[in-house]
Amino acid sequence: MRIVAMLAAVSALTGAAAEAHIVFAEPEAPAGGYHAGFLRVTHGCGDSPTRSIRVEIPEGVISARPQPKAGWTLAIEHQPLKAAVKGEGGALVTERVSAITWTGDLAADQFDQFGVMMKLPAAAGPLYFRTVQRCAVGSNDWVNIPASPAAWHMTAMPAPMLLLRAATAH
Repeated sequence: MRIVAMLAAVSALTGAAAEAHIVFAEPEAPAGGYHAGFLRVTHGCGDSPTRSIRVEIPEGVISARPQPKAGWTLAIEHQPLKAAVKGEGGALVTERVSAITWTGDLAADQFDQFGVMMKLPAAAGPLYFRTVQRCAVGSNDWVNIPASPAAWHMTAMPAPMLLLRAATAH
């Protein structure tokens, strides 16, 4: 029941927040599944164009693959896992993607989406993706984690949130 209340609060808030913050195009996903998440960047830093977007991948996400964008370069940072885990096809995974950076040019009065295919953790609840938007002049550091998902819209410079809902039986 608590997750349902959180989902309702986040759904109501992300529509209004989408105009001012970096948000996921679809703010909810099933826990434990694969999800193509698209982060929407809706503005620059004031009148300054966006030059890069760096997204930190939460520790519970073992597999993350960025979508390339024409005209942008990709940098992928890795981090060793404390213990190897079984990955896709049964292969052992010893490291994970810890951050992805797209570098390019996005006019301040335009928007774009930056995609990541992820294998999500099995537990329901919020995942926060600290994101730094660097511009020709200045930056927006979307890195603050709210006290609760319902407080996301009241948090200054909130990290983009993906709310994982409990998986349903097929």
